Amino acid sequence: MNICRCLNHFTHRKAALVLALAFAACSEVQAADPLVSNVRSAQRAGTKLVDIYYDVADADGDRLAISVAVSTNGGATYDLPTTTFTGDVGANVTPGSNKRIVWNAGQDWNNRFSANLRFRVTASDSTVPPPPTGMVLIPAGSFQMGDNLDGDTSAQPVHSVYVSAFYMDRTEVTKALWDQVYGWAVANGYRFQYGAQGKAANHPAHSMTWYDAVKWCNARSENEGRTPAYYTSAAQVTVYRSGQVTLQNDWVKWNAGYRLPTEAEWEKVARGGLSGRRFPWSDTDNITHSRANYYSDSGYAYDTSPTRGHHPTFNDGVYPYTSPAGHFAANGYGLYDMAGNVWEWCWDWYGSYSSSPQTDPRGPASGLSRVHRGGSWGRDAIYCRAARRGTLWPDSGIIYGFRSVLPPGQ
Repeated sequence: MNICRCLNHFTHRKAALVLALAFAACSEVQAADPLVSNVRSAQRAGTKLVDIYYDVADADGDRLAISVAVSTNGGATYDLPTTTFTGDVGANVTPGSNKRIVWNAGQDWNNRFSANLRFRVTASDSTVPPPPTGMVLIPAGSFQMGDNLDGDTSAQPVHSVYVSAFYMDRTEVTKALWDQVYGWAVANGYRFQYGAQGKAANHPAHSMTWYDAVKWCNARSENEGRTPAYYTSAAQVTVYRSGQVTLQNDWVKWNAGYRLPTEAEWEKVARGGLSGRRFPWSDTDNITHSRANYYSDSGYAYDTSPTRGHHPTFNDGVYPYTSPAGHFAANGYGLYDMAGNVWEWCWDWYGSYSSSPQTDPRGPASGLSRVHRGGSWGRDAIYCRAARRGTLWPDSGIIYGFRSVLPPGQ
């Protein structure tokens, strides 16, 4: 896969978005690579929409996969959680001049400001769309799943699990991203039971059933030109788009498009590369409101928050008391809100652990309820543990959210 990148600066001033236009040369150029050049940006007057223009050439004339990433620290890292790019981005972009990507900064980064924002535009002649910039590659490897803390027998026995590499959303799926995919889905044959709610565009989408979360993942795949993961039988012919179908493990193309994380994938990510810790951070086994959005209770010795009850910043008297995606610091893998905010659906049926080592486990073959993880804004610190397991009927529409994963090469 041949890649070229170009950079462009972008700044905020006062309460409005203000662009500081700049140009940069392409890097990582190889023979016959696609070439991105002439990157420039402009804010639409009176809006928080940013138009990113670029030229792209390719000697082979291939259709290209275009992605864009955003940095808030002058290009040191490109990890701003962004999802609302439209226009000449994604798969099947033809080479040419004056290509335009539209970034909805008001949804992805509302009321935040930096004097050091930077864009990175990437062109690839791969036929596979690049992973969205809002995802992180989680490396393959083993970890110790479960713990012996707090008398929680559901997280025992602790056992070794090897998980293959995968991409995962940096944040819980936001209401803005949900709506973007949902609008395409209902216009293209998808049928949802409840859909989803959300306190604001940049807050997590919530209250979708497990079935609707799974269908949404398929719609996200199809909307981006990827092969869907979920089907209505083991033949894997009919894409799952409607109804409440009791999906089984062999009805899933595990190396295809977007899907819910397995319970093992979720816990590996929540631990952030650490071992034996109670929470997703490395410097302490305590939790406070500076770390997560949860309900603080003095009954837990490791809950050392100076503020108690609901998070004071987000307790505005209007349920639910969710927080914007990415509000708190990321864990070791660069993911946000792996503790608190909203519970997150996982793929697996709920079942007991085995003590035997496992490779890419996908849970029991059948069951009554599906696993959810991560705690929430309204639950105590104990539910925010990386190993804590929850279980709920898949047709329930309580204040749960999710994040999706994507296999490498997809």
